[in-house]
Amino acid sequence: MTIGGVSPVLEVPFLDDGSLDLPGFDRVVEAVLATGVGSVMFPGYASEFHKLTGAERELLTDRLLGATAGVAGFTAVVSVPDHATVVAVEVARRAAERGAGALNLLPPYLLGPSRDAVLAHLGAVLDAVAPLPVVLQYAPAQTGTSLDAAAIHALAGRHPNLGYVKVESAPPGRLISALELPALVGYAGLQLPDALRRGAAGVQPGCSFTELYQEIWRAWHEDDRPAALALHSALLPYLSYWMQHVELIVAAEKAISVRRGWFASAHCRAPGWTLDAAELAMVDRFMDEFGGRLPPLSRA
Repeated sequence: MTIGGVSPVLEVPFLDDGSLDLPGFDRVVEAVLATGVGSVMFPGYASEFHKLTGAERELLTDRLLGATAGVAGFTAVVSVPDHATVVAVEVARRAAERGAGALNLLPPYLLGPSRDAVLAHLGAVLDAVAPLPVVLQYAPAQTGTSLDAAAIHALAGRHPNLGYVKVESAPPGRLISALELPALVGYAGLQLPDALRRGAAGVQPGCSFTELYQEIWRAWHEDDRPAALALHSALLPYLSYWMQHVELIVAAEKAISVRRGWFASAHCRAPGWTLDAAELAMVDRFMDEFGGRLPPLSRA
């Protein structure tokens, strides 16, 4: 099992009243799989995991695992973002038992736990699911966690199922270069070209325009770097604006998915980001520029 290339994080559609749109989530899964990716991650920040109840997370995870079970060459990566070690261990074990192909592990982040406490948490979860592969999500801006390559290597030495690192530091390239583990670059691929030059194994963006990341990835690895860089440069005005805040890019990507017909409402649970008229116009410009490369969801 390998995780690499474009590995998007699935979004969660809600109805206008804030309740789950389950058929909409099923269409998100269907649409993203149709792009040919080899893996997805759920739930992440792009999924608004912090706004879901435990029961909702389990329900949606089960729908994802049910829809992807038996898909050849595909890995469903289930995220464990829980802060309490005892809870994270329980959630990780349940995900493994239900058929997750790998786990994504977010370090504990509330109230500034010490490095030793963070490493103990990570080690407990890694031990609980071994030998299931685990991706360590390193997002210092969101979590306040500070880890370096040496600490990550030492952790992997004690826990061989730590197989990947999702790097969301700013900038990510220096850590990617220092790591001996395969790295996935996050942060909407804002620094994707530098990450690729430094040997990143994958990119893990949101999911609403997965096809464009796939184009960049294919062009780069087919030695058409000018085409890859040109498409990334065309995306940069949008990515650089949307990535000023996580809630902003979540709202923008949902607006794109609505325009693609994946679901009906771009509702984000509060507290969130409400796109203003200029930001909605920006989404429209994005669709005018790239909509022809984002095919509608086909129906059998």
